[in-house]
Amino acid sequence: MNRKLHITIVALVVAVFAVGAWLNLSHDDPPENAPVGGMVVNVDIGGPFSLTDHTGAQFTDAELAGDYALVYFGYTFCPDICPTELGQIAEAIDLMGPDGARVRPVMITIDPLRDTPEVLSEYVPLFHERLVGLTGTEDEVREVATNYRVFFKRSDDPNYTYYLMDHTSFVYLLAPTGEIASMFRYGTPPEDIAATIRQHMNSPAQG
Repeated sequence: MNRKLHITIVALVVAVFAVGAWLNLSHDDPPENAPVGGMVVNVDIGGPFSLTDHTGAQFTDAELAGDYALVYFGYTFCPDICPTELGQIAEAIDLMGPDGARVRPVMITIDPLRDTPEVLSEYVPLFHERLVGLTGTEDEVREVATNYRVFFKRSDDPNYTYYLMDHTSFVYLLAPTGEIASMFRYGTPPEDIAATIRQHMNSPAQG
């Protein structure tokens, strides 16, 4: 089964999982100097973190050192936007062939109350075998989101069975040094993501 068909099926499964929910995401404008596509970011974003991965083990930013990483903030009950973005990340890595092994896909939940390690352990393999799902306490998650300038809030509606999460939707490319190298808006084609990562890999400064 090819990646696009697989992701389409996964998106449908997630939509059923969140039956009765309808997503109305708000997309804040990006920070000043943030890129529209895969461009170098000239603002201070990111930083150290310590969270819990989908196996229940501690996971820190140091574990990403030496690799590139694609980091996305989302949640498992998201019926549309998050599955689509995770699918784009997975496809971009696959498009890179052997070089894709140098890229770590990471999803940091913005819904730690529901996204326990057990829930994430069932969710992340649906998208990519190397996708790491990260959660933590509400304070830990909010601190990381703040450092990455990610907006999120709980959205309750009595008409729906499940609460939803409004959040910004960007994919961050981390360089092997841990710094943000590029930033992608929602809907950036996987071909563009893959091409941008290759450009950074081929840059004399990054190698």
